[in-house]
Amino acid sequence: MTIDLIKREYRTISSISGPLIFVEKLSGGSLGEMCVVELADGEKRTGQILQLMGTTAIVQVLQGTSGIDSDASSVLPTGETARIGVSKELFGRVLNGFGEPIDGLPPIIPDEYLDINGLPMNPAAREKPDFFVQTGISAIDGLNTLVRGQKLPIFSGAGLPAKELALQIVRQAKVSEAADFAVILGAMGITSREGFFFRKSLQEAGALERTIAFINEVSDPTIERLFTPRIALTVAEYLAFEHGYHVMVVLTDMTSYCESLREIGSAREEIPGRRSYPGYMYTDLATLYERAGRLKGKKGSVTLMPILTMPDDDITHPIPDLTGYITEGQIVLSRALHRKGIYPPVDVLPCLSRLMGLGIGEGKTRDGHRTISDQLYSAYARGMDVRRLVTIVGEEGLSDLDRKYLAFADEFERKFVGQGEADRSIDETLDLGLELLKSVPEREAVRRK
Repeated sequence: MTIDLIKREYRTISSISGPLIFVEKLSGGSLGEMCVVELADGEKRTGQILQLMGTTAIVQVLQGTSGIDSDASSVLPTGETARIGVSKELFGRVLNGFGEPIDGLPPIIPDEYLDINGLPMNPAAREKPDFFVQTGISAIDGLNTLVRGQKLPIFSGAGLPAKELALQIVRQAKVSEAADFAVILGAMGITSREGFFFRKSLQEAGALERTIAFINEVSDPTIERLFTPRIALTVAEYLAFEHGYHVMVVLTDMTSYCESLREIGSAREEIPGRRSYPGYMYTDLATLYERAGRLKGKKGSVTLMPILTMPDDDITHPIPDLTGYITEGQIVLSRALHRKGIYPPVDVLPCLSRLMGLGIGEGKTRDGHRTISDQLYSAYARGMDVRRLVTIVGEEGLSDLDRKYLAFADEFERKFVGQGEADRSIDETLDLGLELLKSVPEREAVRRK
């Protein structure tokens, strides 16, 4: 971010609450304007005007308020909003949540500076999401296909390998125009060990050359997590709509982002909404998720995969609940599959991709894709029903047909879902699906291709 100082200094800090300072008699400031907070010892920190109440401004200090003396510190509004320097030189770089390099390489010379809040995408200017984005994950590509311009979240639980899955998708994701494909990773609230794991894995996989990583660690300022997804999406929009890239943005973990929202709301003494989260959280999340899509007359696209942790595995929790309203489906991870040692532990039945039909079929994936997907869903659902029946009547009470469906469910989880670290093409995924369907009696199948 860049800040140009203007000579207007306020030594009127009345109080400090968490990451916020309250500045009295501030005139001429605007919502979202960046400030420089200068401490008594000369240290300078970055702040942002979060709210204006008459002549009182609430400023959030990005580096925290520790050490700020309300009498000796000053606030200098800059007249600018938060901006990020963008350039194609960002490829292969690892930056913090504020967009500052942390990989030890020379600073980036930006082509231009863009407001990180972006602009709302005019619905009339939107193109329908189309064409297939291959993640290399069979449970996604075959059954819940990701489409260019779609927003498809992954719902995880505490302790489930969501971050490993995110990294695998970052390594493996591709579209047909490989030269014009880019991946942006926005990681929020991760540990130092996880941050090292992300950087090392991307380097070893050779994926950094088409990847830009923004990493906010748990030891970094909480406020930084509110900037990370906006900066990642701003860079994505620049690459997509200025340079024609098909950009895939992976944001993990959106629960950390929402916890930061709640912390700020508490410091501002706002009236809380559901489970103490701000009442405006739906609107705030929408300002992020709705930045994904395609624009008429533009070659590029922004595809979004936010990953979030469901507290207590509760899919009705406000974070997954509101995310589900805004986005176009969901991929749900299963604790039961994880306990079985199946990776990735994708719980197929509650998963959904509402735009799957726009990205599959002849010329996009393969003719017969929808038929194979529907039959796999049907057979696995029947197998799960039989598995529940076994807990009541035991296997001795099953018919021969029921036993076949039970065996199919086991094989489906072990071979189709549990692919491990393998990178499967869509043809390999669909061929495997057809092979598994051979164990289902022919009369049970409506049509096969």
